Amino acid sequence: MLKRLFDITFSLPGLILCIPVYLVIALLIKIKMPGPVIFSQKRTGRHGKPFTIYKFRTMTVNHGGGSVSVKGESRITPLGAVLRKYKLDELPELWNVLKGDMSFVGPRPDVPGYADKLTGEERLILELRPGITGPATLKYSNEEELLAAVPDPQKYNDEVIWPDKVRINLDYYHNHSLAGDIGIIIKTLTGRKN
Repeated sequence: MLKRLFDITFSLPGLILCIPVYLVIALLIKIKMPGPVIFSQKRTGRHGKPFTIYKFRTMTVNHGGGSVSVKGESRITPLGAVLRKYKLDELPELWNVLKGDMSFVGPRPDVPGYADKLTGEERLILELRPGITGPATLKYSNEEELLAAVPDPQKYNDEVIWPDKVRINLDYYHNHSLAGDIGIIIKTLTGRKN
């Protein structure tokens, strides 16, 4: 309950304060990247229920790419690369936090299919609201660079990164606290990993 109250208390002012930033980013996207400003996609939420996540669009329209993103790939536009680097593409997720689909801190929401791979105790992770940031997000803040350095990014994600994120998120489930969440938010904003 305290975590949800924190999310509501800070997401609403955050949305209002970010309006000028939203307008600038939206204008740049319209000028530089023909097509919609907002990217929406189904993700797996709390209790395994699907929800629609909202981000600023960073890729070309109808790119037909895979479920993992790799730094430097052609479907990511130059403006999109800048938005992703500074996590500005994720600002619309404050709306998801206010609605209750997400929290400021928690496991990043996966595309459908990954939750089905969770077994046993791992499924406790689905009791949490997905987050804009979290301990696994901090550890893999350079995920796109890591994937760009391997011959098969999808395989490396599925066999190395995703299982490690599951382990980290399960640890977060057992040990999270509001004070810990605030620490994670501060680390995210300051670019620290630990």
